[in-house]
Amino acid sequence: MSAKYEDANLILKLYELRREAVLRQARNWFFRDFQPTSAASIFEVLKGEQSAYYRMVTSYWEMACTLVTQGAIDAEMFGQANGEHIYVFAKLEPFLADLRKEYGNPQLLGNLEKLVRSMPNADSVIKHFQERIAAMASAAKAR
Repeated sequence: MSAKYEDANLILKLYELRREAVLRQARNWFFRDFQPTSAASIFEVLKGEQSAYYRMVTSYWEMACTLVTQGAIDAEMFGQANGEHIYVFAKLEPFLADLRKEYGNPQLLGNLEKLVRSMPNADSVIKHFQERIAAMASAAKAR
């Protein structure tokens, strides 16, 4: 079995996990309803009913990115097959330093960050995603 085949197989397994019903609900909540304004607002989520959704999405993408940063999945292939991890990072990036400090964990979501920041033009890509997130939040408020 070739390395590319094994990488593809792992990516397909990750995709299957994303299709699980509760993770799908969590992802829908994270993208549509979760609009953090500060690290404190994220800590409030972690105390409430959506805590499991937040943890499912962030731990899923940290796990997936860890497979890439540790060499189990080819980074280029992963990047061509996925983009959702960039959105997750872009949404949390403004608050990440405070979250790490509060948790006492300087590596919190470290593999997610490492993978996203390793992309060509990472800063402009992150900024683009953050602009889209802000526009979506504004549109949601207008409804």
